[in-house]
Amino acid sequence: MKICLIGKNLTNFVLAKNLANKNLSVDILFDSDRENKLSQRTLAISKENFNFLYSINSHMKIPAWPVKNIKIYSDKNISKELLEFKTKNKENFFLVKYVDIFNSFEKFCKINKKIKLKKFSYKSKSKKIILENYKLIINSDKSNNLNYKKIEKNYNAIAYTGILDHELKKENTEAIQIFTKYGPLAFLPLSNTKTSIVFSISNIYKINENQIFELIKKYNFSYNLKKISKFEKANVKFFMPKSYLHKNTLFFGDILHTIHPLAGQGFNMTIRDIKMLSSLIDEKIELGLELDESLFQDFQKKTKHLNYTFGIGIDFIHEFFKIDNKTNNLLSSSIFNIIGKNRILKKYANLIADKGINI
Repeated sequence: MKICLIGKNLTNFVLAKNLANKNLSVDILFDSDRENKLSQRTLAISKENFNFLYSINSHMKIPAWPVKNIKIYSDKNISKELLEFKTKNKENFFLVKYVDIFNSFEKFCKINKKIKLKKFSYKSKSKKIILENYKLIINSDKSNNLNYKKIEKNYNAIAYTGILDHELKKENTEAIQIFTKYGPLAFLPLSNTKTSIVFSISNIYKINENQIFELIKKYNFSYNLKKISKFEKANVKFFMPKSYLHKNTLFFGDILHTIHPLAGQGFNMTIRDIKMLSSLIDEKIELGLELDESLFQDFQKKTKHLNYTFGIGIDFIHEFFKIDNKTNNLLSSSIFNIIGKNRILKKYANLIADKGINI
């Protein structure tokens, strides 16, 4: 049988490679080549998820920078961290450029005989007829007009992404998250001379890009800056559909869950979804069962509550620090003092970031 994936994007390339490894045929239908190959966008991928990507694409060769510890600061005191996550002699996550990992998976999908890429107009009158040829459809393309009920929240903020060029810094393996009054600002190491930044700024602050550059310089205390790239911008939202499927179509990737970028967990959630879907397919194949709509129903049962809990948890962190900034860090100074001294709580927080929630 053939499985249809809608959208020419990283999610579908990873999923297609995984399915092809199971000897399943895959058609990737896409409307155009407008998928974002953003030069500045970076992805933080947990160690376990990075190992999974290598397991399905062992020839993947992309520059991946290890991040060994994470420090969290508040706007009121950037001289002393509120919390630090560090695992001795281990990486917390790897930082990669979106364009590098996109190109790597696209390359292997194009030469795989089990995978075919087909141009397909979303507005075509024959769209319905074409899709009827597929028993299972997985849609991860935002631009394919979707009309479904969803739980959503608009943060009324814009995420600015860019790359800092700085003087050589030995052991640039420490990620920094500062919860400023404007919104969370992350410094994410890409190499000893480059660091990615993600600054989510509330729209209530009417500031231009030059002012944002100055704010980044103000909050930077780790790097001797040479230059900052132009920003790429995206609206910050949270949403998840109330139902993951419609008939024989499963919603996936960014249209299945979009969360606040402050924790860098968006793509990690998608990889965990791919792993779960892969496991369910393996179970059905081993039992000699047909791959039909029940696969998507099982996927929803297994993942919906976990994804929602994880997404709401990220939202809670965002709202917590909004309140904390207004109370002069009275909440964080006491709460994080407890967490910082409790090895079990810190270990559990690291585990959730790496493996997700598993209840």
